[in-house]
Amino acid sequence: MIRFRKMHGLGNDFVVLDERAGPLGLTPAAARFLADRHRGVGADQIISLEPAEGADVFMRIRNPDGSEAGACGNATRCVAELLAAETGRDSLTIRTVAGELPVRRAPGGLWTADMGPPRFGWRDIPLAAPADTLHLPLARGPVADPAACSMGNPHATFFVPELDRLDIASLGPSLEHDPIFPERANIGFAQVLSPGHLRLIVWERGAGLTLACGSGACAAAVNAARRGLAGRRVRVSLPGGDLEISWREDGHVEMTGPATTVFTGEVELPGAAA
Repeated sequence: MIRFRKMHGLGNDFVVLDERAGPLGLTPAAARFLADRHRGVGADQIISLEPAEGADVFMRIRNPDGSEAGACGNATRCVAELLAAETGRDSLTIRTVAGELPVRRAPGGLWTADMGPPRFGWRDIPLAAPADTLHLPLARGPVADPAACSMGNPHATFFVPELDRLDIASLGPSLEHDPIFPERANIGFAQVLSPGHLRLIVWERGAGLTLACGSGACAAAVNAARRGLAGRRVRVSLPGGDLEISWREDGHVEMTGPATTVFTGEVELPGAAA
């Protein structure tokens, strides 16, 4: 039996495991079981807390298909909430495979995460071949001409006039696996409501449709600013709620939003792990 904590940021939900005292033997198969909403606990990602010299914790992120992700803004806020309850501190540093993310408590019970600077080079995202990342040569049915960037993981954002007219469940899988993305990609569909307000739905790499995607909100805000569609500070409305995104003058992107603990429990991992 292993202990876990169920948390979410705007409905983007996580099973959080503590491996700081030692590994729990979590394999891709075990991650798939934990994420399964019918046979396991159910989650958009599985989060493991591991020791990290020079940071408060190392956060490992596994998708429901067992693959690893490089960054997750909503999980970063959840881990900050968990660590703050342990330590009483309001400022923390969370390390991921994509780098270190400073997090601080914000007014109203929110958390602000410094997601670092976006990267725009075709190799940074990465793409399969050189391309203009502000206008990718990519189209599917009613959507075309996305902008791409990396927020520690690959994102492409399509700007559309009417979000509700799209069948995102059909478009998402094909775009995620398009050959232009050798490591697959998170696919955002954004509607610009005003220069300070975006509406966004994200098809997440390895997870599918979720109620919120923090790094996707950061990517959409940055790509909208690059296109001249929005300012550098915007509210991003996702199906699960709103995030405040600020692309600072020093290039770093800050994301502010809530973090919620739902329940704690114990679960037995089935047969170690094929």
